[in-house]
Amino acid sequence: MTTESQPASQTVQTTHLQKILVVTGISGAGKSTALQVLEDLGWEAIDNFPIRLLPDLLSKDECQVMPLAIGIDSRTRGFIPGELVSRIKELAARVDLEVHTLYLDCASGEVERRYNETRRRHPMARGRPIGEGIRAERELLDPVRRWAEMVVDTTSFTSNDLQQAIRDRFADDAPQELTISVNSFGFARGMPPLADLVFDMRFLDNPHWVDALRPQTGLDPGVGAHIEQDPAFAASFARIRDLVLELLPHYEAQGRAYLTIAFGCTGGRHRSVYTAEKLAAALLGAGRSPTVLHRNLTARATDATEGQAALAG
Repeated sequence: MTTESQPASQTVQTTHLQKILVVTGISGAGKSTALQVLEDLGWEAIDNFPIRLLPDLLSKDECQVMPLAIGIDSRTRGFIPGELVSRIKELAARVDLEVHTLYLDCASGEVERRYNETRRRHPMARGRPIGEGIRAERELLDPVRRWAEMVVDTTSFTSNDLQQAIRDRFADDAPQELTISVNSFGFARGMPPLADLVFDMRFLDNPHWVDALRPQTGLDPGVGAHIEQDPAFAASFARIRDLVLELLPHYEAQGRAYLTIAFGCTGGRHRSVYTAEKLAAALLGAGRSPTVLHRNLTARATDATEGQAALAG
């Protein structure tokens, strides 16, 4: 009898796993904020814990039911990326632990702006220009970033945005279904580094070249009407919507917890914004609960950004 032959201790191990979250990433990306929110959510949070002491901290005799968040970055004593990854692998192999890694990333220019704004010294600058310190840290942490299964880019996040993102992912009452983020962006301002599905909407007629629509965005009815009138829009959007809805159950079947869908246009203010909003509405109608982020919505509209396109219509 299968149920009688299974040791009772194994049942306990699979239902009462100690949750461990290693929080790491680029200095200035928001690790301290993330740990504070996790602590508010009932996690025990420890920052800059020496890597060599991880096995002692997580010995079977010391493990508790309370989830544990451990902050580790380039400032942590004895920080060696390869050793950190090895330690995490060892812990993940234990049957009594559920181990995840959250990596907080941020564009170098934004990190530099944040340090200049707070007048703090970058931990790896050491008398050098801050940009050199940021580059050195990014290179050092690359193995950890490639290992982490959760990567959050905080470049366009306010502190409140990051706090909400952490709550969405780690609160006890957070939805257990696939967490979907629908983003818009401008190709002229760089590709999003973490999108799973990217759709290029630059084949649509550009509202930027209509004088009355230039200062507006994809959130304004006039811009939406202009995009809807493009003969290429309706059929293309329908295919994108149907593809996304078809793929979602397959992502869930593979155990994916998060999915980011990004729409891009030239400046990130018109076509991508409207299409992202329209897909989010379609997902809501299908019983999903997407979050929407418009990366370049508030960016200044310029002809240089949009390119020297000919006026259409």
